[in-house]
Amino acid sequence: MSPDPVPGAAGPFPGGTAVTQLAVYDWSSPDGLRGGSAHVHLACTEGYVVLGGHGRLQTLGPDGYRETSLTPMTVAWFSPGVIHRLINDGDLRILVVMQNGGLPEAGDAVLTFPPEQLTDPATYRRTASLADPARVYATDRDAASHRKNLAVQGFLRLRERVAEQGPGALDEFYRAAGALVADQLEAWRELWSAGAMAAATRTGEQLDALAQGDLRHLRAGGLTVVDPPEERRYGMCGRLTVYEA
Repeated sequence: MSPDPVPGAAGPFPGGTAVTQLAVYDWSSPDGLRGGSAHVHLACTEGYVVLGGHGRLQTLGPDGYRETSLTPMTVAWFSPGVIHRLINDGDLRILVVMQNGGLPEAGDAVLTFPPEQLTDPATYRRTASLADPARVYATDRDAASHRKNLAVQGFLRLRERVAEQGPGALDEFYRAAGALVADQLEAWRELWSAGAMAAATRTGEQLDALAQGDLRHLRAGGLTVVDPPEERRYGMCGRLTVYEA
């Protein structure tokens, strides 16, 4: 009879993160640039590995406005509070690595809509949804394009305020974003506890086991392979190939 394995020896993607392939939108925006929606993450760090093409990353944060060139093999990441927007200067494709897999999909990402769209959760979620019942779109692409342009409009206004007043001008947006997600924090904590926190705890258990000469988790190791889906989704920044681990 084989020994019992250490609980959780095989789990989700490493560290409780999530990976997605992103083909950045090449749709025109209100300022004439082509790219995705501007948004911010409230509890998750986001990382980019550029797979191909070229473009730029526009950011607004505590250090003001920055623009970073993106070329093949560029690796960049940014922490919560950094508002970001991807510009596609030619076939920009990225592997996105998200901290706290599941939280961005649960609402951790807040779009930079104009202030009138950030007044309450119901208004924001209706505007952010591709199935907004208040408007009729011919296609999901039309809905995603409208959502993107609203976010870019808000981003451009925020950028102007930061240029005039400094990074403190972002505080009003941060407060609005925090209020929009207040009713979701308990559910987020459950997702984090079952994902990233559980992964870190599992590593601690394995280190303890190794210190005691207990190798059961090595004998219980396994391989997980997730095939990419055939259909790509309309995301905030582009067409997404989402790996459901």
